[in-house]
Amino acid sequence: MRSRTPDRLCAEAVELARAAAEEAALPGQVGEHVEVAADGDRVVTHYFLCLDPGYRGWRWAVTVARASRAKHVTLDEAVLLPGPDALLAPEWVPWSERLRPGDMGPGDLLPTESDDLRLEPGFTGEEEPPPNSAVSEEMTELAEAEDADVSAGPPSAQPVAPARGSISALAEELGMRRARVLSRYGLHSAADRWDESYGAKTQMAQAAPASCVSCGFLAPIGGSLGQAFGVCANEFSPADGHVVSLSYGCGGHSEAARMPKPPRPAPPVIDETLVEPMPLRDEEGEDEDLGHA
Repeated sequence: MRSRTPDRLCAEAVELARAAAEEAALPGQVGEHVEVAADGDRVVTHYFLCLDPGYRGWRWAVTVARASRAKHVTLDEAVLLPGPDALLAPEWVPWSERLRPGDMGPGDLLPTESDDLRLEPGFTGEEEPPPNSAVSEEMTELAEAEDADVSAGPPSAQPVAPARGSISALAEELGMRRARVLSRYGLHSAADRWDESYGAKTQMAQAAPASCVSCGFLAPIGGSLGQAFGVCANEFSPADGHVVSLSYGCGGHSEAARMPKPPRPAPPVIDETLVEPMPLRDEEGEDEDLGHA
């Protein structure tokens, strides 16, 4: 248990502690003695101000001690520690938590963790026929030989061009040769992002004459996402080249010119049978002309 009262001989060894701090620091960087604290029985730490402008609020901590029944104080260590008002760097945050959409630039590599919830294993070969199936033994051996090409692994470990007619070629054609594919969570998170940017709740869609589901510039996409999204191919649309929700819309709809126009009030009716005299001059101007005559 640590003693609350500093040892007298260790507490009086201020000059010994200062000499150790000045030896560890640059010349002129050790300030006045500010505090002494007991770290244990006959173990004391002396604190000196650090005068380095780059370490504002930091202190040199020099620990001294003495053996039991000994009168000679020895030096333990001298380190630079932050004080109560020290200027500290912000708490370190891993890069995976600092990364934001759009941060990647040319040449950047973004490693994906093995337990990423957005991905799940792709083709694993678990659908191979059992030994007692009707498939011939020759075809089973061929499937086992080709299984090495379609097993999960990094892209660099997979061949670039599988042999034509092999299982790996068929898996690649069906989109099953990838080591990992989007999970249900990954699909839903992507759909939420796309719908937030180009969905029915945006101001552009609220003011559009019709939705993208009836637009000729909509390029459909495959997979389950194709039931709710497509790609805009209108160069004049603000969503050109982006994945848009089928309920999104803009003023560049392909059938915007053929949309029924809103009703307009009928033009006013002019009664041409009624004759209304219209004087060419006002009365004052006519009197002046008669006076001159």
